[in-house]
Amino acid sequence: MSLSEWLPEEAIRTHATAADWRAAIELSGEALVAAGVTSPDYTNEMIATVEKLGPYIVIAPGLALAHSRPSPAVNRAGLSWITLDTPVEFGAGENDPVDLVIGLAALDHDGHLALMSELARVLSDEEGLARLRAADSASDVRRILDDVSES
Repeated sequence: MSLSEWLPEEAIRTHATAADWRAAIELSGEALVAAGVTSPDYTNEMIATVEKLGPYIVIAPGLALAHSRPSPAVNRAGLSWITLDTPVEFGAGENDPVDLVIGLAALDHDGHLALMSELARVLSDEEGLARLRAADSASDVRRILDDVSES
């Protein structure tokens, strides 16, 4: 299954603006809600996770994988994709500032392994990731994801 199948256009925002890391996660959560992946409670859970555990979700330079534990607030597995025009600080040292926030929601710990595997493969493709960061629309993000997934 390609990533674009987990990422409907309703869950993608390009050239977004966020005042800080909380607002960036809120955008990611709002996109998950818009796609029917989660309820708004999941957004609060993602923020609470960072408040409790710190910015461990910033997994690479400029990239945050916003998520929380599986919960009743998750309707189905899925992703959101937020690119920020102005990067924000998460307090993640050398990986700050963040300009790409990917929201991840899963129904259980094991059910999203295929999703995570494909996401890792796409994110490790530096050229593809640069194209994704520069995408101007949700349809561009999905098209590039399909291209990178097929390569």
